[in-house]
Amino acid sequence: MPSPVFKVPQSVLVVIHTAQRDVLLIERADAPGFWQSVTGSKDTEDEPFERTAAREVAEETGLDCEAPDHVLTDWGLQNVYDIYPQWLHRYAPGTTRNTERVFGLCLPERRLVTLSAREHRAQIWLPWQAAADRCFSPSNAEAILFLSRFA
Repeated sequence: MPSPVFKVPQSVLVVIHTAQRDVLLIERADAPGFWQSVTGSKDTEDEPFERTAAREVAEETGLDCEAPDHVLTDWGLQNVYDIYPQWLHRYAPGTTRNTERVFGLCLPERRLVTLSAREHRAQIWLPWQAAADRCFSPSNAEAILFLSRFA
C-alpha cells in the first residue's frame, strides 16, 4: 500500500494587483465566503518559492507570470501561522504550522481570469483596502495592506 502524500508546510501567497492598487480576490470552492489571493504549497521541499508562485498563479487563474506586461515580485515577507484545523489532514501528522512567502503580481489592468473550478468558484476585483477587508485570512489581509509599500 503506498504511503500518503502530504502537503509541504511551505507555501506562497500571491497578491494579484494593478498599478492602481486594485486587487483580485478568488472565493474558495470548498469554503464559500472565504475570499483570498492566490495561495499554494510547494510541490517539493526544494522547489523555489518563485517557481511555486508562478505555478500556483497559472493553475488557479490561468495567468502567466512571465507575460511581458506582468511583473512578479518577491516582497521579502514571510508569515508563519497555525494551519486551519479543517486542513490539518492534508499535512503529515504533527505538522501544525506553515511558512508562507509573499509575492505580488502586477498586471496593467483588471482582467477576468480562468479559475480552477476544483479550487475556486468566483472572482472579484476590489480597491486594495476593500480587498483586505474581504479576506478571511489575517495574513492575506496584512499582505494586501503592504501593497501601498510595493506598488
